[in-house]
Amino acid sequence: MSTGHLKAPLQGKIALVTGATGGIGTAVCRRLAALGCSIGIHYNTDQDAALALLEEFKEDYMHAFGSKFVCYGADLGNYEEVRELHEHIVALLGPPNILINNHGATVQTGTKSIDEVSISAFEDAWRINCGSSYLLTQLCMPALEGEGWGRVIFVSSVAGITGGIIGPHYASAKSALHGLIHWLANTYAKKGITVNGVAPALIEQTKMLPGSNEELSKSGANDIVVVPVGRLGMPDEVAETVLWMINTSYVTNKVIAVDGGMVPQH
Repeated sequence: MSTGHLKAPLQGKIALVTGATGGIGTAVCRRLAALGCSIGIHYNTDQDAALALLEEFKEDYMHAFGSKFVCYGADLGNYEEVRELHEHIVALLGPPNILINNHGATVQTGTKSIDEVSISAFEDAWRINCGSSYLLTQLCMPALEGEGWGRVIFVSSVAGITGGIIGPHYASAKSALHGLIHWLANTYAKKGITVNGVAPALIEQTKMLPGSNEELSKSGANDIVVVPVGRLGMPDEVAETVLWMINTSYVTNKVIAVDGGMVPQH
């Protein structure tokens, strides 16, 4: 039975985490659930993973904190499905006051020339990597303003800083998130809403980079980019950065590269 007492730092908060079945999304969800947060778990196609996460959280945290958990599948390349996701989460949990825009897709990879990326592929990449995050933030913002407290975090990519290796469509979509972060942070800072981003580099156990350090090293993938710390990152390391941004009200308007030292930042 629930104790009815506030014993967890995020008890009573509601988070919507997109791309929750990927390595980073799952790690973020587990951190939030352990701190008492109710969570809307978004997935694209991996319903089994979403349901497994749902059952894990119900068993471990629902009775301890009185938290609620739901999952919902949506193609975030489709704006109508973005709206349906928001409506579903609000109906079952209430308006989210923590929004983690974690979803994304490469659309196509290994681009060597700009003429290899059609304008339709460019627009597809922008829609799923930036446009749907914009729309979801727009849908959530009125409730955050009304409450006078909110956390919005965008999971970008080091490609948004360096250009990366995937292609111009992906790099430009991710860099667009950075401008959006800065505008939102400046606009809503005095309303108790912080807006930040994390820009991971090569992270193990993600759907974009599914192998381990050892497996990728054998395949030669580690030769693509030199990571100064000499290894790939872990989803938990990105999740810890996200939690720092949630817990610290004096941190806003930042894009932090979680990249093993690839990109110097001042």
